[in-house]
Order: sequence, then structure tokens, then C-alpha cells
Amino acid sequence: MPSTNDALVMDEGKIDRTLTRMAHEILEKNRDLESLVLVGIRTRGVPLAERLASRIREIEKVEIPVGVLDITLYRDDATTVGPHALLKATHIHFPIDGKKIILVDDVLFTGRTIRAALDGIIDFGRPSCIQLAVLVDRGHRELPIRADYVGKNLPTAREESVEVHLKEEDGRDEVHIVRAGITSRKGEPSSKEKSQG
Repeated sequence: MPSTNDALVMDEGKIDRTLTRMAHEILEKNRDLESLVLVGIRTRGVPLAERLASRIREIEKVEIPVGVLDITLYRDDATTVGPHALLKATHIHFPIDGKKIILVDDVLFTGRTIRAALDGIIDFGRPSCIQLAVLVDRGHRELPIRADYVGKNLPTAREESVEVHLKEEDGRDEVHIVRAGITSRKGEPSSKEKSQG
């Protein structure tokens, strides 16, 4: 049974419906699909970007390219991560000059992850614009960054963490709020809570 310090806020059905809504919002705002690309921020932004691309394909019968961005080397807290930070591959195998890029991540927190992602994207070229889609916006921004597409606004206390579990990474689709010092329902460490999210 879940701890009283662990609140389930989104289950599989809610996540599925939320992504469908977000895909429709993306289509409403971006009529020129030929210039549209999605870039998922590792780790859980990647399956979310792939799911959004799949929803768009189902709705419009158009294939939207999906890239993968690892921001490890762009983080402003890299010195606190340590010299042995695990680098994962970035895969952006399409030109981004003049493209509309939608960055996709699971949780928007301080804004520092997105700042790092913007630096990473600019290293690949000059897009016409960059938009941001997040499954959860938990507040507590430290930088002037906001999402264009939000699955769920989730007010939290600083001492709480937001854990996103996705089937592709964790075997299940759930979003939890967890109090500090508590692990998730199955005893795993937090799947998301980056120090500077």
C-alpha cells in the first residue's frame, strides 16, 4: 500500500489522455508540420516526445522527426555532478536550421534543465523558434522560462519531489508527489528529481 507521504497524481489513463490533448494543442499552434520537429530531453523526455509524435501521426497522418538530447555537459551544476557523470548519446540526425523545435521533458522545475537544453540545441544550428512541452510543471522557477504546453500544473513544496515513471523506462506509467526522504512505491529512488530541473 502506498505511503501517506506518497501521492499518486497521474495514472496511466490520465497520462494517456493528457498526451493526446497536448498533441492537439501542438497541432493547433503549429500549422506548418513540415518544419516541425520534436526533441526529447534525456531521460524521460525522450519517450514522451516519441508518444507525442505518435499521437500527431495518428491525427494528421504525418511523420514528425524526433531527436534525443543529452544535456549533461551543458548543465550549470556540472561541477557538483562529479567527474564521472554518465554521458548518454545525443541523436539529432536532421537539420534544425529554420525548424520549429518542440523540446519535451517530463518535469519543469527551476528551469535550469531547459536552459541547458537550449544551449545544447543552439550548438546544432539556428531553429526558427523553440517551444517547450512538459508533462508536469511543478513551479519554483529560478529562471524566466515557461512551457508552451503543460500536461498538468502541480503545485508542490520545495521539500517534495515529483517522480515520473514511464513504461519505456520503468515498466509503468505514473506520476507521484513524494515527501523528502521517501522512496517511490516500489522502493526505487526517484526517477526524475534532478537537483536543478
